[in-house]
Amino acid sequence: MKNPIIVALDLASAGQARDLVRCLGDTVAFYKVGMELYAAAGMGFVEELAAEGRRVFLDLKFYDIPETVKRATAQVAAKGVHLLTVHGSGAVMRAAVEGRGQAALKLLGVTVLTSFDQSDLADLGYPCKPEELVALRARKAKEAAMDGIVCSPLEAAQMREMMGPGAILVTPGVRSAGAGQSDQKRVATPAEAIRNGATYVVIGRQITRARDPRAEVQRILEEIAAQP
Repeated sequence: MKNPIIVALDLASAGQARDLVRCLGDTVAFYKVGMELYAAAGMGFVEELAAEGRRVFLDLKFYDIPETVKRATAQVAAKGVHLLTVHGSGAVMRAAVEGRGQAALKLLGVTVLTSFDQSDLADLGYPCKPEELVALRARKAKEAAMDGIVCSPLEAAQMREMMGPGAILVTPGVRSAGAGQSDQKRVATPAEAIRNGATYVVIGRQITRARDPRAEVQRILEEIAAQP
């Protein structure tokens, strides 16, 4: 079975992240660098991971005027990053695709954060359900020739049908049964997410704060493999 786990390095320093990567060894090949670690360690640590043969999911959710997004994406495309997130706005996604050019970088449109529910969307002025906004942004991503999207595992089945078999679907908000949801609201188990069509599942605290992170990865992989 291909390993679908992306470990979220939501840590305060490059030193902590290096220790975890060393601990996990060959059980994981894919790591997410988000805002916290990027603010602490910058692109230098991203390049370090890539140079070691690790696959990097740079989750910065670019959202700015198109020219800025285009130029920033071109910078990332030259650094060996495998996946990059940008906001699910049509203009932003089109700019990212242009900035990526012919590089191997894969681009993902962010639909609706997994910490958001309908009340959060109402607070932002969206008079719709989360799954409706996810579907709208997924359509925009497909029209912009993005490689895939980020969505919650609850929408994965619908998004797989809409986006097609070749699209990359990355699902955060994934927790094994019994693990805490923390600030996530739209969640499912890793096995449910994969069964529903996710390409990758992003898992952070369940692994990074485990007493034995390596054993926890193996347990999750067994959980996924055991799904009917």
